Amino acid sequence: MKYVGAHVSSSGGVFNAPINAYKIGAKGFAMFTKNQRQWVAKPLEEKIINEFKSKMDEFGYTADMVLPHDSYLINLGHPETEKEEKSLNAFIDELKRVEQLGLKYLNFHPGSHLKKISEEECLEKIAKNINKALKETNSSIAVIETTAGQGSNLGYKFEHLRDIIDLVEDKERIGVCIDTAHIFAAGYDIRTKEAYKKTMNQFDEIVGFKYLKGMHINDSKAKFTSRVDRHHSLGEGEIGIDAFKFIMNDERIDNIPLVLETINPDIWEEEIKLLYSFEGKE
Repeated sequence: MKYVGAHVSSSGGVFNAPINAYKIGAKGFAMFTKNQRQWVAKPLEEKIINEFKSKMDEFGYTADMVLPHDSYLINLGHPETEKEEKSLNAFIDELKRVEQLGLKYLNFHPGSHLKKISEEECLEKIAKNINKALKETNSSIAVIETTAGQGSNLGYKFEHLRDIIDLVEDKERIGVCIDTAHIFAAGYDIRTKEAYKKTMNQFDEIVGFKYLKGMHINDSKAKFTSRVDRHHSLGEGEIGIDAFKFIMNDERIDNIPLVLETINPDIWEEEIKLLYSFEGKE
């Protein structure tokens, strides 16, 4: 089964995320567990945690269907020690929040070298900090998101993901999220059946589908190989609609959150219905 949904608002309290997901017919969703543009947030109160779990139960969501995202401020590969430590502490806090809410995953952008250290050194820093964070937490799974490779961001090559995973000590607590707009901008084509098969076979050979814990389902305003991160509504960008038909009929992508981050939340409900209409019609 495909858990299609969107990155919904948790404004007013995290318990609003499952409510907002249910309103648009989502079978899965993404959310922030705190303000994504602030380093520090007050701890989750017991009553908030209980309300969240109650709403999850009420609307039939399980941890497998939810892909929380960490703060955009966090850079586990930061070349400056003080800022690296700040990122690590924030990352640990986010993993703990995931556990408090009874969830499994924390989706994050791997990190950026800021042109001050080599890619290799940055990847090693990212893995080192993942290892530290996992030792400070119990069960949450760190899910590395593919990037477009804009600026000095790493994660735009499947090899980057592989190299990080290779250095992570607890392989049961590491995973990957493929963002369709990001991989397209990074140079992985999915527009035709042949191109989709080639890209997904590359992913399987280099990383492995066993590590795929979620996907971000986006068309791209940016052109192929542009290394620019610009999302678009399904079928309105450079990727086109066929790629999403391939995804909806790929059994290797069952039972994980497939999260819309397309640019118009007003049509998310329609886009969810559209994606489900593709099942069995490849």
